[in-house]
Amino acid sequence: MININQLKVQIFADGADKLGMLEMYRHSHVKGFTTNPTLMRKAGVADYETFARDIISAIPDRPISFEVFADDFDEMERQARRITTWGRHVSVKIPITNTKGESSVPLVRKLSHDGIGLNVTAMFTLPQVQAVVDAVRGGAPCYVSMFAGRIADSGLDPVPVMAAAVERLGAAPNTQLIWASPRELLNIIQADEIGCHVITVTNDILKKLPLIGKDQDQYSLETVKMFYEDGRAAGYKL
Repeated sequence: MININQLKVQIFADGADKLGMLEMYRHSHVKGFTTNPTLMRKAGVADYETFARDIISAIPDRPISFEVFADDFDEMERQARRITTWGRHVSVKIPITNTKGESSVPLVRKLSHDGIGLNVTAMFTLPQVQAVVDAVRGGAPCYVSMFAGRIADSGLDPVPVMAAAVERLGAAPNTQLIWASPRELLNIIQADEIGCHVITVTNDILKKLPLIGKDQDQYSLETVKMFYEDGRAAGYKL
């Protein structure tokens, strides 16, 4: 069975809780970090830039992504050019469309060829992947975030889609595929097996990493003991 040290896929911690991010920063197998406005709001972040600069100061040496939150492309560009100045390891997250469904690919092309590192996010389809690959080829480093977990939520198997995306990124050496929104530890193994470059993982899943390679007979026995101890502690009688 595989162990964590054999994985080729890079594990990025996904979240916006400072204490949780710093906890993951202490682990060498966590190679980077991602955030988004939804996670930041959930974590109670009130001042976007203050939070971001604080995190960058605390985590100065690993990749980290911060997302624009505008819907107008001109404002997206302004925000992107500001965010990129916050640190040398910062990537700017740009959603693949705005809320009207208008493609952000022209903006992605412009920013990438202006030397701004990007993370194109909220992607679900191979045509979206191809459009980004074509736009950023020869530009700055760019992550391509495919929401494999949400693809699975809709009843589709994400593995063939992600494997095809890996192949398409081969045409643009400056790109790396992110398996975004994983739902279980198995997704890390799946991402590794298809050659995905990065997987973004929340802290609750990251804490299960020591289970990789665990002896299944031992795991079975531990589960039996858990049920027994809980039944005894509850004082159940028949």
